[in-house]
Amino acid sequence: MPSLSSGLLGDLDPTSDRAVFRQIADQLREAIDRGRFKEGEKLPSEAELVEHYGVSRMTVRNSFSVLQGEGLVHAEHGKGVFVRPRPPVRRLASDRFARRHREQGKSAFIVEADAAGSHPQVDSLEVKEEKASQDVSTRLGSVRRVLARRRRYLLDGRPVEFATSYLPLDIARGTPIAEPNPGPGGIYARLEELGHRLDHFEEEIRARMPSPDEVRTLRLASGVPVIHLIRTAFDQEGRAVEVCDTVMAADAYVLSYQLPAT
Repeated sequence: MPSLSSGLLGDLDPTSDRAVFRQIADQLREAIDRGRFKEGEKLPSEAELVEHYGVSRMTVRNSFSVLQGEGLVHAEHGKGVFVRPRPPVRRLASDRFARRHREQGKSAFIVEADAAGSHPQVDSLEVKEEKASQDVSTRLGSVRRVLARRRRYLLDGRPVEFATSYLPLDIARGTPIAEPNPGPGGIYARLEELGHRLDHFEEEIRARMPSPDEVRTLRLASGVPVIHLIRTAFDQEGRAVEVCDTVMAADAYVLSYQLPAT
């Protein structure tokens, strides 16, 4: 880590109305934004910042809390405070569900993991029949019961998203889709084998703060929001054949879209 005496951080402004801990947070944030502290790098310790700025430990801790709340840093007990890595996975909407990936036996998550150079895993898998919620029923054309597939996705051992797919029972019951492992290419490959050739997808996306359960499931640090995405898949007959409700750690993804100019 560069020395604080090398001009890495500035001085406090005693004439400013801005609280001292916020001034310190501002300077640390600027240093991170300018690349003076790299991803994964440890920030100066409490003791170093106390000496540099001539403030109390509590003031420094409050500064760290501001940056943690913004999702810029994370604390490791007994080790220090570190710059949080930037999102490693780019979800390219125009490519992730391309048929060529399914024909190669790859699901969208595996394609993205390969592009990021990460090791993909799936756990917390649950497959069962259940009553459709009002929202899912409406999206699937007023079905009453669905096959629900719940799973958590991990990259290099880190949970990054949790997803539940809902499929009409008249399509999924008694097929490989109802098995824990639906086979190469995932459930979209199986849907097409069953005659439901996919035509298009509709997605609704919003950002929000996570629920306590989502914090635990995704092991989210303080201040990290989630991306809540609901996708509906349609076959070439115009039928909705799947609704996927996904919650993603916002610090793990970049959502990339290509839009026509017409």
